[in-house]
Amino acid sequence: MSTKMKALTFVEPGKVALEDRPIPDVGPTDALMRVTTTTVCGTDIHIMKGEYPVEGGLVIGHEPVGVIEKLGREVQGYEEGQRVIAGAICPSGTSYGCLDGLHSQDGQGHAHGLKPMGGWRFGNTIDGCQAEYVLVPDAMANLAPVPDGLSDEQVLMCPDIMSTGFAAAERGGVRIGDIVVVFAQGPIGLCATAGAKLRGASMIIAVDQVPERLEMARKMGADHVVNFGKTDPVEEIMRLTDGRGVDVSIEALGLQETFEACLRVLKPGGTLSSLGVYSADLKIPLDAFSAGLGDNRIITSLCPGGKERMRRLMNVIEGGRIDLEPLVTHRYDLEDIEAAYELFANQEDGVLKIAVTP
Repeated sequence: MSTKMKALTFVEPGKVALEDRPIPDVGPTDALMRVTTTTVCGTDIHIMKGEYPVEGGLVIGHEPVGVIEKLGREVQGYEEGQRVIAGAICPSGTSYGCLDGLHSQDGQGHAHGLKPMGGWRFGNTIDGCQAEYVLVPDAMANLAPVPDGLSDEQVLMCPDIMSTGFAAAERGGVRIGDIVVVFAQGPIGLCATAGAKLRGASMIIAVDQVPERLEMARKMGADHVVNFGKTDPVEEIMRLTDGRGVDVSIEALGLQETFEACLRVLKPGGTLSSLGVYSADLKIPLDAFSAGLGDNRIITSLCPGGKERMRRLMNVIEGGRIDLEPLVTHRYDLEDIEAAYELFANQEDGVLKIAVTP
């Protein structure tokens, strides 16, 4: 086995580079995964542009599918050669956050003086998975075996996109018969739409302006689509709900405009479930907030991780409840990952998700 691997590293704002890096040593509770498929996330683009700070030389990426290459001496219940995934959020299983039932808020990583980002370590505080190999910490809490018969691309959304999108519907408390709106139909918004459908929503409204994404939203379960480039989404949503408003509004973009629109379409007592990563202070308009008297809830979510979460998500796919493979619109070799970044960053050619194979 070679001692070197190819890996995409953050060099400086605006620059990433594919480099030769040492294959990581395996500690007693770690596992070395040989990456067979990974992908590029919007967060990776923020990192590349310098909008989210990480250390120079860090290997980027947090969505790995692969095969166990080597196990630490204390890791039990797994075997080398086994197909596995690990969540983008890789909790330790022993922190206060984990033992309080909030595995995503593991508290392991503090992003260089910023507020804690919970258990997000891959491509944030430790080397990530846009590489030939990735070291998975706390392997017994994070490695989830891939069921026989499921391909890499079928489970590629589980580590982050599917887990995050579903969390919006789960934490938003979507109930059977609810009316739900999802603002923005990127990959996470599409998974939020699918999650609302699985939770029993009777009417799902998807908002975007890209026709291909609105079409995909219908495939993921949307009953109505609203093109905000052609109509005022708040007015249209209130019309569709006969002026009642929605039970749950999901914000999947991270902008003041969409956050505010989510507030404006809520019924009294409704829930705003926010997935957006915001880069500036949010303002809550007095009228949209009913002066604080609307009995509304604002809920935020960080991608749930850990092996049990991954097992449940793969069960949904194996059981035929959802097919997220159509979200993979482009495929690149790891050698060409810089071109994949350019495509994804510029949102060209109808891209949704890119499968990257070392």
